[in-house]
Amino acid sequence: MDKKVKIILALVAFVIVVVIGFLVHSLRQQIVESRQMLELAEMDKLEMENEYEQFAMQYNEMKMQINNDSLVTQLEMEQKRTEELLEELRRVKSSDAAEIMRLKKELATLREVLRSYVLQIDSLNRMNEALTQENSNLRTQNEQAQQHITNLSNENESLSDKVAIASQLDATGISVIGKNKKGKAANKIKDVKKFVISFTISRNVTTSTGIRSLYVRITTPTGDVLTKGGTFAYENRQLEYSIRKDIEYTGEEQSVVVYWDVAEALSAGNYRVDIFADGQNIGTTHFAFDK
Repeated sequence: MDKKVKIILALVAFVIVVVIGFLVHSLRQQIVESRQMLELAEMDKLEMENEYEQFAMQYNEMKMQINNDSLVTQLEMEQKRTEELLEELRRVKSSDAAEIMRLKKELATLREVLRSYVLQIDSLNRMNEALTQENSNLRTQNEQAQQHITNLSNENESLSDKVAIASQLDATGISVIGKNKKGKAANKIKDVKKFVISFTISRNVTTSTGIRSLYVRITTPTGDVLTKGGTFAYENRQLEYSIRKDIEYTGEEQSVVVYWDVAEALSAGNYRVDIFADGQNIGTTHFAFDK
């Protein structure tokens, strides 16, 4: 075998070794990314299960405290629907993103329904209080009204937790666009210089108004969080966030836009955006970029 042939064979062997090494490294990286995304999905699923369970318990408690047969029947129907959706969620695999997203939308709908019942009960309470004032000059009726007020006070205390759940904000219509250095939309991750994230905070008359801090968390395909070092409290721990936005919330629907300037090397693949407020995850979406 002459010298040229030996050199060619050596080069071919070297190329084969390099290619095999690259494929092994890529496979390992994909396995790590898949495991991290699955862990995040499992956390999301567990949080949803907890909320469904809380809603079912709330309906059961409300039924026991309300002397209105029609309203009790409605609460029973909503409780049954909540329990059925909870069972569906428990049967769904964390990796089934489409089904998880559907059940998350159902959860947002259930929260709106619960809010409506809280408002109905609050309205009934106000009507009863007004009746008590009108009959306050009659001793017998006043004694009955005072007893009624005591009962309502107990109900209001037990409803405080329900109001807290119902007052949670919701981020809907979450959209993520990558922009290049000219400010135009970019489909390839190498061209992205800025992420533009827009969403809507839904109308909620049961929550308090004023300054609210929103935390946007961008997770890369490798499981890293794009952050400048800031953290916020979530479920007894501190999470890193990408963007913080303080808004003046009035209870009405409100559009929000935030930006992330890309200063790091990013990889192609699936990204995740989570939005938090008041210690709660109020919205999640996924988006992907090509190389």
